[in-house]
Amino acid sequence: MKHATPTALDALEPLLAELRACEGLREKKRGTFYRGSSAFLHFHEDPAGLFADVKLGGADFTRLRASSASERKAVLRAVRAALGARSAPRSRRAARRT
Repeated sequence: MKHATPTALDALEPLLAELRACEGLREKKRGTFYRGSSAFLHFHEDPAGLFADVKLGGADFTRLRASSASERKAVLRAVRAALGARSAPRSRRAARRT
């Protein structure tokens, strides 16, 4: 499965815009997002459609379909949940220090 081409990323542009607005994500190159210094999300395409590889927890990527509008909404929900879950423990630790 190859990384998404510029044409495929054009189809994903509304999702990319939503991801760019997520606090804690940085787009190093179009369609490739980092959280801190670690790769967090990127896209692939093949004859079966478009897919997002996302680190939802741990070190491994989880592949999610991103071909339809409903699949893209599910990707965005999963990303937001992962960002919220990963940042929550840090917030609690910081609160304990004060």
